[in-house]
Amino acid sequence: MQLADTIKVTRLGFGAMQLPGPGVWGPPADHDEAIRVLRRAVELGVDLIDTADSYGPTISEELIREALHPYDENLVIATKAGLLRTGPGKWFPCGRPEYLRQQCELSLRRLGVDRIDLFQLHRIDPTVPAEDQFGLLADLQSEGKIRLVGLSEVSVDEIAAASNIVDIASVQNRYNLTDRASDDVLRYCTERGIGFVPWFPLAAGELAKPGGVVHEAAERLGATASQVALAWLLQRSSIMLPIPGTSSVAHLEENLAGAGLKLDLATVNALDDAVS
Repeated sequence: MQLADTIKVTRLGFGAMQLPGPGVWGPPADHDEAIRVLRRAVELGVDLIDTADSYGPTISEELIREALHPYDENLVIATKAGLLRTGPGKWFPCGRPEYLRQQCELSLRRLGVDRIDLFQLHRIDPTVPAEDQFGLLADLQSEGKIRLVGLSEVSVDEIAAASNIVDIASVQNRYNLTDRASDDVLRYCTERGIGFVPWFPLAAGELAKPGGVVHEAAERLGATASQVALAWLLQRSSIMLPIPGTSSVAHLEENLAGAGLKLDLATVNALDDAVS
């Protein structure tokens, strides 16, 4: 698929949020395995890796550089700024333009690049005028520090408001089989060719338990519940770009194998109807 008619990527990326320690804080429990995961993802054809300055914080970006720099010319590194970290599992929006600029500069340095392929506002800070946050992204783009701009956890109205100031290439909202609160955002992005990056994409909850529709589909297709959840996402919209993450090579390989799973219409309908 194309992001903003500029960057071509395969429709299954890798999310690097799970590489740091518990609570997305501190170094990974197994540093060498984290490096292997990143390198194996690229070996298997992943050409978009999604991270953020707040993952660790800084740890995820540092691991990506250690594992993959100098980067293949076709590899897209996406990062985010806009969340402060004070401890494991703690996240606080910070959209002050001077802070976002600082974090962009630091990400450029940590990743070892002259320009960030896709720079995403991790959250809109409600204490800072939204147009100031969007305007800073436009400034960074015009200065050549970032190539494309993305948003995370936004509404249709917020995407429209941002689009009046800077072109939006992608939107990253929580979305999966059991959480479809962003259906309206997905429709909006599909109509406009904006890449939709669902985070927490493999969640299936009760549907994956014995007797559940995901479990039954997985049994019938010789697949795992995660693969069925991923295949459903990929068939739901042509602009869907899941980024399942893991800190395990085995789990990575299982997830990527799900990209080749095709669901028949009856299975898709059953999954569509599973959550009302």
